[in-house]
Amino acid sequence: MLEIETAVLTLVDIQGKLATLMHNKEQFFQNVARLIRGARALEMPIIWNEQLPDKLGPTIPEIKGLLEGLSPLEKSSFSCCGNPDFMEKLKSAGRKQVLLAGMETHVCVYQTASDLLAEGYEVYLVADAVSSRTLENKLIGIQTIKDLGAKLTSVEMALFELLKVAMGDRFKKIAKIVK
Repeated sequence: MLEIETAVLTLVDIQGKLATLMHNKEQFFQNVARLIRGARALEMPIIWNEQLPDKLGPTIPEIKGLLEGLSPLEKSSFSCCGNPDFMEKLKSAGRKQVLLAGMETHVCVYQTASDLLAEGYEVYLVADAVSSRTLENKLIGIQTIKDLGAKLTSVEMALFELLKVAMGDRFKKIAKIVK
């Protein structure tokens, strides 16, 4: 079960022209945005990653605008774990549950999930906040990540699981975000 004290949101490479080529991109962008707004409402740490931004371009504006006060970690490896800065930031967060969202599901998200699981992290793949250029690659990525031992979740499921109760200011914020 996701716990607010032990979870961190990791965003993988939602950037550049490639983002505009994702399967069902509008829904994907909306779900990632909801997830970020929810994580911020819950005061969860967020680790933001970009793959070679000088070549692929920066994080798309509709996502970048929600990450004010944070800076992206630049990587060249497909897996975020191949970046020592990412691993240092993750370790310093002191959290063992990783909510994983981004693109592409069958490449960078998959390789990150695989490495995180090998490092002993509990991975929660936010299945409606990941995408690939084709539906087939997205589905293969999700299935492979699940087969490795990650748990599947959705934006709503994760946010309400983190909340635990339907009361208080946080609940009101999350209820508005998911509607």
